[in-house]
Amino acid sequence: MVNVSTDQLKAIIGRVEKLEEEKTAISEDIKDVWREAKGNGFDVKAIRSIIKMRKQDAQEREEQETILETYMRALGMLPLFDQEGQDETQA
Repeated sequence: MVNVSTDQLKAIIGRVEKLEEEKTAISEDIKDVWREAKGNGFDVKAIRSIIKMRKQDAQEREEQETILETYMRALGMLPLFDQEGQDETQA
């Protein structure tokens, strides 16, 4: 049988329970901020995208932006440019 320190076990459980309570409170605070943003007319989806981008390092963000732009151009969602920067659709 494993020798268990009851006091240590209670302390660990108590710390986890306290952190779970704090996590729930923080989650509610975050929901309040999202509601405030939406109530003030901000696009919450755009804000979420910005927050996600700010978590990335600059190189990772640049790579993803380049891939996104490449795909959008391939799908005709952005204009195509020739080597001189002229819009090919107007040439």
